[in-house]
Amino acid sequence: MSDTFQIIVGLIVLVGVYFFSRKVHVWRMQRAYKTVLSDLEKKRAFNPASAVNLPYAKTGLFKIGTRDYRPKAIQYMTQTGVAAMTDSGNFYLLKRKVTSSDASDFPSLL
Repeated sequence: MSDTFQIIVGLIVLVGVYFFSRKVHVWRMQRAYKTVLSDLEKKRAFNPASAVNLPYAKTGLFKIGTRDYRPKAIQYMTQTGVAAMTDSGNFYLLKRKVTSSDASDFPSLL
């Protein structure tokens, strides 16, 4: 193969890997969003009085293992008005009927 062809193939593979990694990132964020949503619904946290503490809401100093997307999902939920945080750091849902399809509203990050 010629050098030009190898460079072109290499660039195409590089771009493909980049887009694939972005898709995986969005997919994992959506999964984390659905997990947090189901946790809040199971615990019936629908108002400030029933707000619950989520142990994974804060990130630790030392990260061991794979990346945890749940703190970012909680941050996204509070910024978009799906969930809210009390003064004591507990979380609750602002909307009672939040569908898991709302997780598809994440920006595509591309």
